Amino acid sequence: MAGKTSEYYKKNPKARKKRLEQQKRYQKTKKGKAIKSAANKLNRKLGTYGNKDGLDAAHYKGSKTKGRLQKASINRRSRLKIKKKKRKK
Repeated sequence: MAGKTSEYYKKNPKARKKRLEQQKRYQKTKKGKAIKSAANKLNRKLGTYGNKDGLDAAHYKGSKTKGRLQKASINRRSRLKIKKKKRKK
């Protein structure tokens, strides 16, 4: 079952294209590169980088260098919970 956001972008190709272009620009920024680099570094450290095992490196709160293996779907879901909490404040 896909999430609401996923469904929205599947139904709205213009919006999807705009979002992907924005993401492409963000990935080229200093901050975007740093986040991607830290994630890849931890994935390699935990031995899950590129092996298609369905696991992600889940960072411990406040750490960019320490973490644990977690199913990708659960790890990405937890990020959404954090965003929802911030919106409520």
